[in-house]
Amino acid sequence: MTSRITGTSAVEIADSVRGLLERARLAPGEPLPPVRALADELGVNRNTVVAAYRQLAAAGLIVTRGRAGTRVADRSPVAQEGFSAPSSLHDVGTGNPDPRLIPDPSIALAAAAGRPVLYGEPVIDEGLESWAGDWMRADVGDRPLRLTVTSGAVDAVERLLAQALARDDAVALEDPCFLASIQTVRLGGYRAVPVPVDAEGMTVDGLRAALAQGVRAVVCTPRAQNPTGASVSAERAAQLRAVLAEYPYVLVIEDDHFSLLSQRPYHSLVGPDHRRWALVRSVSKFLGPDMCLALVASDPHTAERLALRLSPGTTWVSHLLQRIVGHLVTDDGARSRIRAAARHYTDRNASFVRRLARHRITATLGDGLNLWVRLPVDAAAVSPHLRRRGWLVRTGDEFVLADGAAASHVRLTVHGLSDDDADRLAADLSDASDEALGAAGAPTRVG
Repeated sequence: MTSRITGTSAVEIADSVRGLLERARLAPGEPLPPVRALADELGVNRNTVVAAYRQLAAAGLIVTRGRAGTRVADRSPVAQEGFSAPSSLHDVGTGNPDPRLIPDPSIALAAAAGRPVLYGEPVIDEGLESWAGDWMRADVGDRPLRLTVTSGAVDAVERLLAQALARDDAVALEDPCFLASIQTVRLGGYRAVPVPVDAEGMTVDGLRAALAQGVRAVVCTPRAQNPTGASVSAERAAQLRAVLAEYPYVLVIEDDHFSLLSQRPYHSLVGPDHRRWALVRSVSKFLGPDMCLALVASDPHTAERLALRLSPGTTWVSHLLQRIVGHLVTDDGARSRIRAAARHYTDRNASFVRRLARHRITATLGDGLNLWVRLPVDAAAVSPHLRRRGWLVRTGDEFVLADGAAASHVRLTVHGLSDDDADRLAADLSDASDEALGAAGAPTRVG
């Protein structure tokens, strides 16, 4: 049986595959012929097929998996953070902060309305740079660093990966993983290598295995890992630094997204001699998602290349936005509100964990806006029963790279629920789980 691919040059072969894709004669995930087999079929040199496949991979149309072969890239949509289709259901999977706890930006608007900023001026506002430098330096220590401002953490991670990687390079991601990281790696054409996460963060064996597979970048969450809420302990951080010491040029990106709201200490994976690293801190969790700004502290080489990735387009983040952020993070009233929000999220999540325990449902109180709740059956089977009760949840399978155990979890955003609604949700989770167990023919739980 022939492959339907034609051509005698790399360009012709690549164009033939593109045509098959456009006419839907090749489906997402469908395998392509091995290089040697296609070369023999077309009567061309093996290197010609290699060059054609390389062009297609660079365009994100196919993915190569070494001995596992070459396949058409999967173009199916990935779940997005903070987004669900319009619904009358009570959405407890948003991952959003409580808008009532976000400092009012209007107090900073007048302070932000300074003189216009023109081309050629410094890209970081002086006031924000001074505060951020002290903030980052307190955790980075004496390592040489430079600051960069980006349009949010996802923008920072995307550009950091782009300045260091080529398509099909391997990236180590936590598993289960933040939805935006999965999307960023996938759309960038990189290869995600899952690293399991436990209660202390990335596992040592998992990181060691990923590095042995040749990953060129590691994206990790030192605190409030999304979705699990895990934070890297001091002991685990030391173990991970020891593993990374053998790979000083692997780019380590730490997404400390919860930063000022976190109730846990920051422990870095980056050792004093590591050469390529970046610490990313967004303001979206404590100043609101519409404040699309993140601060990046990185080694000077990475900072220089990151600036080059910014220069053809935005070049800088609006100084009006930078001034608003700078005013809020240095304002005593706003900082007090941020501290109150941090206590609120912890207290409400802890309260809900106790409610779940009364219904024999397990959830460990981590850090962050959400709770990672283990159910006695796959969450995808429980979700329809919750919908009938009026709840919309995030099921664990949306966050999974390879960890099948995550499918029995739901990620819940419960800090905004009233006590009555929290009681009802805990009871409904229990009842819906029992219904799903019964539908599967399994015995319901006995308390």
